[in-house]
Amino acid sequence: MHPEALRLLPPGSDLAVVTEAVAAAMAGGQPIAPLPADPAEASRVRTMLRPDRPVTEPDAAVIVSTSGSTGTPKGVVLSRSAISASAAATHARLGGAGHWLLALPTHYVAGLMVVTRAVAADVGVSDVGSDLSGLARVLAADDIGRSYLSLVPTQLARALDDPDLSAALSRVDAVLLGGAAARPDLLRRAAEADIDVVTTYGMSETCGGCVYDGVPLQGVTISLADPDADGVGRVLLGGPTVFSGYRLQPELTGTTLTSPSTGSGVAVRTNDRGRIVGDRLEVLGRFDDVIISGGLKIDLAAVERAARDWPALVGGELAMIGVPDEEWGSRLVCCAEQVGRPQPGAPADLAALQDFLTGRVARHERPRELIMMARLPRTSSGKIDRQRLLADAIGSATRSEATVR
Repeated sequence: MHPEALRLLPPGSDLAVVTEAVAAAMAGGQPIAPLPADPAEASRVRTMLRPDRPVTEPDAAVIVSTSGSTGTPKGVVLSRSAISASAAATHARLGGAGHWLLALPTHYVAGLMVVTRAVAADVGVSDVGSDLSGLARVLAADDIGRSYLSLVPTQLARALDDPDLSAALSRVDAVLLGGAAARPDLLRRAAEADIDVVTTYGMSETCGGCVYDGVPLQGVTISLADPDADGVGRVLLGGPTVFSGYRLQPELTGTTLTSPSTGSGVAVRTNDRGRIVGDRLEVLGRFDDVIISGGLKIDLAAVERAARDWPALVGGELAMIGVPDEEWGSRLVCCAEQVGRPQPGAPADLAALQDFLTGRVARHERPRELIMMARLPRTSSGKIDRQRLLADAIGSATRSEATVR
């Protein structure tokens, strides 16, 4: 196949434009790359994509940029065959094709895959808004049939606070939830509201979610590289949904694509730690979620899980980060959002958090600082922006501090 020119979709392109472009690309036309709505982010992505250079990967249909929440954005090249395989496997798992509801940005892989699944199955897709304000209206249509929706946990949490939105969500056949780990209490609240949530795991490099409720989609393989004595290793994801490579970065492509010991073909070497229990994958966190403080390891994801039920959160979220420290090497900082009034006797201070974690984590794993805020910063894809949190934590002059020895 001859190299093809890359078609950039303007920032903030509406659903009709994106759908037309996806359909043309899937039919053999120019590969496309949607640009983010934010001008600064769009400029960074455009620079990375180098639209003046042809796309050389065979069968390329879409180039989606990663969020860049922990580094420089990359262009992930997805082929027509990978997208088609992802769409077919998704519909097979969900019980057949259905009308797709768009509530995520289309420059983000989860949002774009909503459109590609609809195009691949020749079914409808409707924009319901990131706040789900159009959901009830679309669901009221007589001919909509089965319906599917993709959300990030923050959207679901806010919708559950609105009785009308909760009622509308209960009418959706499957709500795919991804982009970040979902808190157990969030899933419990959704179940109590009769909302059919499917937790998804995947990434741009696998055409989005490829593991649903811990079980891989049809054709997808999961394996672990270098598992330890507890069976925890690096997650490898293989199968027909794997990406073709990174835009103009062959070296990075070479280190990310690997051949697993299972001999199941090429796989994506993720940065996630996980274990396989029965036929299900449990993702425990990222390898870069481990810091060294005072010579001792701290698993940030494990501490986050232990702290999620802290009463002072009142439905908010939190993130643990490691801040450089001259004495300790790194110090553990908890950044938490409080979206409601604390429960009686549940103060939102560092001492209370440390008391709550006593017995739940090791003594050295308790945070040394606490930063409370109305909302945690997030990327355009809805993920917690840990780079901004780290910068804020380093620069903050008003922190609640304590020393734990």
